[in-house]
Amino acid sequence: MEPDSEPRSSGDHRSELRELRERVALLESGTARPPRHRGRSFLAVVLIVLGCLLAPLGVVASWAADEVGDTDRYVATVAPLASDPDVQDAVANRVTDAVMSRLDLPALLSGVAPEERPLAEKALGRLGDSLQGAVRSFVQDKAREVVASDAFEKIWTGANRAAHASVDKALTGSGGGAVQLKDDTVTLDVGPVVDRVKQRLVDEGMEAAGRIPEVHTDITLVKSDDIGKVKTYVRLLQIMGNWLPVLALLLVAGGVLLAGRRRRALVTAAVAVAVTTGLLALGLRLFRAIYLDALPAGVSQAAAGSVYDTFTHFLYTTVRMVVALGVVVALAAWLTGPGRRAGLVRGLWSSGIGAVRSTADRAGLRTGPVGPFVRRYRTWINWILVAAALLAYLLWSYPTGWVVVGIALVLLLALALTEFLGAAPGRGTGDLDEEGTADEPPTVPTGRPTV
Repeated sequence: MEPDSEPRSSGDHRSELRELRERVALLESGTARPPRHRGRSFLAVVLIVLGCLLAPLGVVASWAADEVGDTDRYVATVAPLASDPDVQDAVANRVTDAVMSRLDLPALLSGVAPEERPLAEKALGRLGDSLQGAVRSFVQDKAREVVASDAFEKIWTGANRAAHASVDKALTGSGGGAVQLKDDTVTLDVGPVVDRVKQRLVDEGMEAAGRIPEVHTDITLVKSDDIGKVKTYVRLLQIMGNWLPVLALLLVAGGVLLAGRRRRALVTAAVAVAVTTGLLALGLRLFRAIYLDALPAGVSQAAAGSVYDTFTHFLYTTVRMVVALGVVVALAAWLTGPGRRAGLVRGLWSSGIGAVRSTADRAGLRTGPVGPFVRRYRTWINWILVAAALLAYLLWSYPTGWVVVGIALVLLLALALTEFLGAAPGRGTGDLDEEGTADEPPTVPTGRPTV
């Protein structure tokens, strides 16, 4: 019988082997060096850079819109100032000056009987070297009592709540109200505090204080030669409101989608947003020092510093939130990537959870039908958990950095629980599949094809 085919020569084998090598080399070159789109990559870089530059401006815009548009948030911002010692001292000094400038000192003794005037003068003399100093010390004590009382906190909070609409006018430099902008200075009218001090003086026997007419005096909240320029920028940011952060996010997302290596672009963009936003916090610290050094001699630097810190409190909170969010996104993108170190971390994660599951199985853990269900739909469950975490962040009214970290930790815990329940059980654990039968131990691949 003749053979079906003739044996091939060594030359044919070498030719076939050379052809196979050329095909493998061609395939490898095609996968290792994808075609570059320089224009697309350049546009991706431009979009990411613009988004990172707009990120800190978006934080400031959101802060400006919230402080002006949300009365409760504004009141929550300024309420702590009522109990600040530096602000209380500044208000007490300003009220004392207002009262003393309008108090008729000779009239203090007009209502005292002639035979009792020496005793009154002697009593006032104990308070100071002169009648002027004695009365001023007495008035200042009463002013400090008022600003340290619960009544002052109510006056402060009520005045700021009622005058919240004037903040917008103060930022734009127009209009009146309790908060006003005069000669590059933002002031707050403390006339109601003067009325309280007058009543306290009358109650203490100083009837002359009751004849003081209605006083409208103010304290300086912010003073700067450049505030006329700053209010224009703040007004512009206020108009942009929450649209500027959305624009920054869309620019970064568009750049990531256009990038050739999207995961690497996402990690880079998230870190860049965190860095640029963190630089905003450093800029605020630097501006605080410059601002306080430029204050006139008559303005209390301690009170001005307290006001500055209070007004920028929520701005710092937003900065920390954005920085934390950028770090979390960068870590998540890196850990889910194909890198060797990321794979090592994931391996440690899976090995640790697997070891815990094996220990629980040996201790008699039974997951019943839950285990097979989680194993079958593990991918969907993980995506649902991620979507739930993202939804919780978006629905949070004013998330902070700790809120972002907390949501990330809860998500990690939920993913770990899914991994734990979906881990393949060991032999003899008794987990049941959907048909109610015991799961078989996983088959270890041998690398040989099954016939």
